[in-house]
Amino acid sequence: MAIQSNYCTFNLGFWTVRRGFIYTCGGTLKGRNGSIESPGFPYGYPNGANCTWVIVGEEGSRIQLIFLSFAIEEEYDFLSLYDGHPHPANFRTRLTGFQAPPPVTSTGNVFSLRLTSDFAVSAHGFKLNYEELHSTSCGNPGVPPKAVLSSGGRFAVGDRVQYSCVPGYVLDGHATLTCITNAANIAVWDFPAPICRAEDTCGGTVRGGSGVVTSPGYPGNYGNQADCTWILLAEPGDTISVIFTDFQTEEKYDYLEVEGSEPPTIW
Repeated sequence: MAIQSNYCTFNLGFWTVRRGFIYTCGGTLKGRNGSIESPGFPYGYPNGANCTWVIVGEEGSRIQLIFLSFAIEEEYDFLSLYDGHPHPANFRTRLTGFQAPPPVTSTGNVFSLRLTSDFAVSAHGFKLNYEELHSTSCGNPGVPPKAVLSSGGRFAVGDRVQYSCVPGYVLDGHATLTCITNAANIAVWDFPAPICRAEDTCGGTVRGGSGVVTSPGYPGNYGNQADCTWILLAEPGDTISVIFTDFQTEEKYDYLEVEGSEPPTIW
């Protein structure tokens, strides 16, 4: 670790702006598994942080990140993920806020993280475990909030996991996931992990580079008198692609309206 103190003063009319410490940390990590903590965790990362970690696995492997704790000042401080070395061309997503993200898996044997914070408020920070995945392992699919995961396997091809929800919550999505081999001969889960929502509610705000949205009770029938709104948020300048994998509503009576497209679309 190293701490660099760079003081810069800019004269702007009658104002003087002084930039304080730049805190640098990080490094290159190798090995089948390990953990990463933000500096100062869990008592708060420093202001002005600019820390980069590069995880390098064996040739032919993938890297999976499993977040154990996550608290980053929302919309001001960020943990950026790069699918490869930390170059703009490899940028994958930016994480911020106070909810632990689901597991994230690289496409190759290098995964990079960069923590950046402004010069004001900070939060507890993050802690994660990482591990190498080989072609026969799907990796941990994660446990969404209010969900319970039952698994007797090692997340290898052919293994299944079962999801349920704590009392007061119902499951949206597929309760059973199976680790299969895709067209590229890589182990993947056949469906994304489901979510658990409070009974008699639906909709919400979805953030991140990708995700899944299902009607209440899917793959079963949705209820009568449903009125659900989902808001999908991406990074400024990005576009959002919605891909339907299944669709069935009562013709002429029930409908799904997609706004934000030109023109708005009704299904």
